[in-house]
Amino acid sequence: MFVEKSLVCRDCGTNFIFPKAEQEFFAAKGLAHEPKRCPNCRVLMRVRRSGKDIANTSEVNCAECGVATRVPFHPKGNKPVYCVMCLGNIKYGQTAERDVNVAV
Repeated sequence: MFVEKSLVCRDCGTNFIFPKAEQEFFAAKGLAHEPKRCPNCRVLMRVRRSGKDIANTSEVNCAECGVATRVPFHPKGNKPVYCVMCLGNIKYGQTAERDVNVAV
């Protein structure tokens, strides 16, 4: 059984939640270690590793909970953008299915 955990990001030092849905995903993929970076820093790291400019990312507020989240694209404003926790809730059927932009 998974329980939400509060972790500290090694890059920016902020506290972030490691939600149950994400823990289930990690377990299903065979990932044994908890994330060391918050969702926003993970997006920045993936963009840097791919050789792209971090200027192509945007910080927006989650359409569900309002928390600031970083996404690897510039939203056009015609679809809602969700943080990792809210997106996990939507994917696992806790809210109605919607047309979403993914903030990973």
